[in-house]
Parts: sequence; C-alpha cells; structure tokens
Amino acid sequence: MDDARLVDLDGDEESPFLRGQKRVSARRSSLPKKTANRLLWAVAAAAVVCAASLAAAAMYHYGEHSWRFRVESSDNIEVTGMQNVTKQQIMEVMGADIGRNIFFIPLAQQKAQLEQIPWVESASVMRFVPNRLEVEIHERTAVAFARVGPRMSLIDAGGTLMELSPKHKYSFPVILGMNPGEPLSTRAPRMKTYSEMLAELDSGGARYSQDLSEVDLTDLEDVKVRVNDAAGDVLLHLGSSDYLRRYKIYVTHAQGWRQQFQKLESVDLRYDNQIIVNPDMERAAKLVPLKPGVAKAAAAAGVKQASLLTRVGPNSRPVPKPAFELTAKKPDTKWGAGSTKKVTVKAKANKSATIPANQTGGEKKRASAEKPVAAKGAKPRAVPVAARRTSERKKVPVHGSSARAKAASHTGGQKPSPAIAKTQASQEPSD
Repeated sequence: MDDARLVDLDGDEESPFLRGQKRVSARRSSLPKKTANRLLWAVAAAAVVCAASLAAAAMYHYGEHSWRFRVESSDNIEVTGMQNVTKQQIMEVMGADIGRNIFFIPLAQQKAQLEQIPWVESASVMRFVPNRLEVEIHERTAVAFARVGPRMSLIDAGGTLMELSPKHKYSFPVILGMNPGEPLSTRAPRMKTYSEMLAELDSGGARYSQDLSEVDLTDLEDVKVRVNDAAGDVLLHLGSSDYLRRYKIYVTHAQGWRQQFQKLESVDLRYDNQIIVNPDMERAAKLVPLKPGVAKAAAAAGVKQASLLTRVGPNSRPVPKPAFELTAKKPDTKWGAGSTKKVTVKAKANKSATIPANQTGGEKKRASAEKPVAAKGAKPRAVPVAARRTSERKKVPVHGSSARAKAASHTGGQKPSPAIAKTQASQEPSD
C-alpha cells in the first residue's frame, strides 16, 4: 500500500489546476507605449491648431474686406466731454478715419493728435465692433485771462493758452507779462505765483480776488495788481509775499488817500516801514492795443472794462496845443500896444508822496495842509505882446534899414501895426 501511494503521487498525469510551463510568443511595437501616446496627443493638437489658424485666416480676411467693419460717416464717431472744444476741431483729427476699416485705425496716434488741441488736456479713443469709435475728452480748466500782444486768451494753471469760448462768461482778472514765444517752463512759475496770491487773497472768505482787474507777472519779485475801484482803478505793488496783509492796508486807507491826494493812481506796499503813493504816474504801462473784434469778444467773455483800455507812456502822450502862436498871416489889430494877453498857468499837483507806515490819519492831513500849494485864483502877471516881441528881437541886434527889412521879412512882407511900428522906430539908433 505504501508503494502504491508513492506511485500515484509521482505519476506523470498533469493536474488541471497547475499553470502551464510553456510561454506564448507575442508581437512587440518598435516604440514604447508612453511615447506613442504622446505622439498621438501632439498630432491631435497640431490638427486643432491648423484648424484654428485656417479659421482665423478666414475671419481676418472677412474682417479686412467686409463692409460691416467700415466707419461710414461721422455718426459712427461718438464724442463725449466737450464743452469748449468744438465738433469741428475733433473732426479735423478723426475725419481721416471715415471710410477706413475700424481694425486699422491707429488709436495711439489719434489720441496724441487730439491732445494737441489747446483746450484738450487728455483724450482716449476706443473702437467698438462692428464700426463705431468712441472719443472721450477731458478739457483744461481756465483760471484767468491772458493778454499776449494784441490777443486776449484764456490760460490754465499750467500756463497753456486757450482761445476765448463764446459759450461761457468768466470773472477772471487779466494776466500781463506773458510773451507769445515763451515756453511753458517759463509760464509755469508765474502761474504758480498767481495761484498762490489768489488763494491768499481769498482765504478767510474775503474774496478780494473779485476786485482785481489785472495782475502783472512781469517781475515775480514785484507782483502788481490793478484794483477795479468805483472811484478809479489803482495799481498796487504787492511784492513777492504777504499779499493779504498788504492788500488790507490798501483797503483800510484807500478812502483817506483819495481825500489827501488829487488823484490816486498807484500805491507801493512792498516796504514794511513806508508806503509810497503815486510812484508810477510818469511810468504808465505800454500795451499793444486790442483790435475791435478781439475787444468785443473779450468783453463778451467777461473781461472787465478797465483791462480793455490801452494805457500809453509819457512819450506817447499828445502834445498840447500852445496858448498862442505867430503866423505869417496879417496880425490882428485888435490887440494894441497897451493891451495884454493873459496866459493861463496851471499849478502842478504833488505827483508822488511817501507816507510813513506809522503815521496817523490826523498827521497825514496836517502834513498835506502844510505843503506849499499855489493859491487858488492867483493870476499870473500879464506880459504885453509888443514888449514880448521886442525882447525876442533883442536876442539878435540889428541896425538901420536892415532891421526894417528883417522885420518886413519876418511878417511875410506885410506892414506891422502902427503901435509896433512906433515902438520899433523909437528903439532904432539914429543914423
């Protein structure tokens, strides 16, 4: 039994539950499976890119040649933010885009050209499909009028000059001292000084800037303002600082100065210990006169009447007509030898005066009363016409008949009056 068991266990009969001992041969690929998967994805991506490229090319061709993306007229250009800028100025820049494809309009170039318009501070240009453009304008803010040569313009805080706008009326003073060819780097410091002065004058709610008709910024160390007073405009020298305190001195003493002086034209308030009244009577500003059309437009824009006048210097003043003159015509026999012709002499008023800052009102009146003034109603001494002519002849001594010849030539060959002939005969030496 034992041997039989051993024989059964060692039999060659194969069990159905045992794994086969022979291997089955299989075909293998030349590329690894991971590499093959990558290649498959790359081919798919290339196909997608190719299809997208073809679609983009088709869309580009359609967008380039289709009439749907063409700006047909100015109605397709929308402009916002215009107050002083006109539609005509905008269309001078954007008008070249009418008829062009919206995708080929250079937005950056159009933006730069729009900002060259004086009233435009910044601009933006945007395109909207299919054929619409939108322009947004941000305008400058005017702070004063500027008189530059024969022109009147508006000016902003940076010194840029803008043309007058017929749509608005302003209450600004006129700035003097600007030159036509100067750069913005020169105007900017002057406008900074102007802004500081106005802010100081308006501090505390006084609103003194509303009384100014002109501000002269020629010399920043001596800022001059012209006050639009009902009794007459006055030029004030305010220096380069402390504008409010100096202006209050004028407001306090203006009425007393008008009573003390015959005419109040200017006041120098730059010094702490003294005040100079009427220092500029012989140094009036010379300005180029405004053209009638420019003056009319400036008045419509709100320029005060005192700033539209043209003041001339002493060399430009007309020469007064003399009280009498000798002509070659026949002398008037109405004036005899004993008659006199009165010459009117007008006493000159005190043009300039220095007032100490610590002087009281009573002292000022007494000081003005003690000044020597020509008495009213005093008549100058009359000089006979014949005697005056005789004294003129004494400058060149003549004798004999030559005197009569020269006298005849002086009167144009006409006989003098009997009184003058008698005087001449009495003064001639005997031959």
